[in-house]
Amino acid sequence: MKKTLITFFISIVTSATFAQTTNYRLLIGTYTAPAKSQGIYSYNVDLANGVFTQQSVTSGVSNPSFLALTPDKKLVYSVSESYKGSAACAFSLDEKTAKLTFINSALTKSDGPCFVSVANKHVFTANYGGGSLSVFGRKADGSLTNVQQVIQHVGKSINTERQGEPHVHQVLLTPDNKFLLANDLGTDKVTVYKYNSNASSNVLVPFDSITLKLGSGPRHSVFSKNGKLLYVLQEIDGTLSVLRIQNGRLKVMQETTVTVKDGIVNRAADIHFSPDGKFLYATNRGTANDITCFAVGKEGKLTLKQQVSTGGDGPRNFAITPDGQYVLVAHQFTDNIVVFKRDTTTGMLSDTGKQLNIGSPVCLLFY
Repeated sequence: MKKTLITFFISIVTSATFAQTTNYRLLIGTYTAPAKSQGIYSYNVDLANGVFTQQSVTSGVSNPSFLALTPDKKLVYSVSESYKGSAACAFSLDEKTAKLTFINSALTKSDGPCFVSVANKHVFTANYGGGSLSVFGRKADGSLTNVQQVIQHVGKSINTERQGEPHVHQVLLTPDNKFLLANDLGTDKVTVYKYNSNASSNVLVPFDSITLKLGSGPRHSVFSKNGKLLYVLQEIDGTLSVLRIQNGRLKVMQETTVTVKDGIVNRAADIHFSPDGKFLYATNRGTANDITCFAVGKEGKLTLKQQVSTGGDGPRNFAITPDGQYVLVAHQFTDNIVVFKRDTTTGMLSDTGKQLNIGSPVCLLFY
């Protein structure tokens, strides 16, 4: 009898755990427009049944197109791509109600911020329009100081339409928080900055840089789980580079591509690892509108596994659920987020036929 009760209890717990794995909380950053999108949205998502339940919407911020969340999930930072003055914004997050409360904002002093990263004492933005990166102090209450440092990039590359000037597209801290990397689409460079976490001026100091394939346009990067490899997706030609990073120095190990079809106009966009680090995914916009899956070998090199349509136009950003079971792809131009089921063993994706219709989604963040 006792053994039966224990077995029954384990069965109940296992069933409850399985049921919970299909329910998630999601933050969505958007491009705002009247009657289309109001700002930052929070949803409870039941992916098994394709049910999206809106919990909150935070308005009053122009084009909060990219978001960052602190590890304790209490603070959210966004960019604000505003013609009246581009800025970084700070919010507190109530996990129970999913409500965001505005704390403050600070001007980036450079146009077109498109990416934001957060550290314990600082917040960083990549400014595409201005070709620079901005550094803000982060106070104990989560609020931002005025900009402490603006680093202006210079130079150009060979694509006369896209690379006549610098376009910083991402700022990414190394896992050990010793360096910050900046991808510059306009110059084909990845620049490494030494991060002085206790400084209030000269927080970032140039340390090293590497020039990738000319005309490729570095956009987004992601680190391997052990932090020893950097995977850089290039927007203009779809190149995907694998770089080794050691003591802040970068070296190319492999070059592959997300372009496998002829006649494609590339606008490669976003890149993420599966939670177990065994598979890497990358989206491509332009005329491709697809997502590509790569298997990751023992030395970190990539092998193409699958490429499928994302089911919309402009897959600018995507997110993988923490358990790796689902992939959600946000489409800027068709105003939809498409849900894919992911085989956690093979890495392969299959369209569930489920989606959320929402105006100009461009950043997805599970929390």
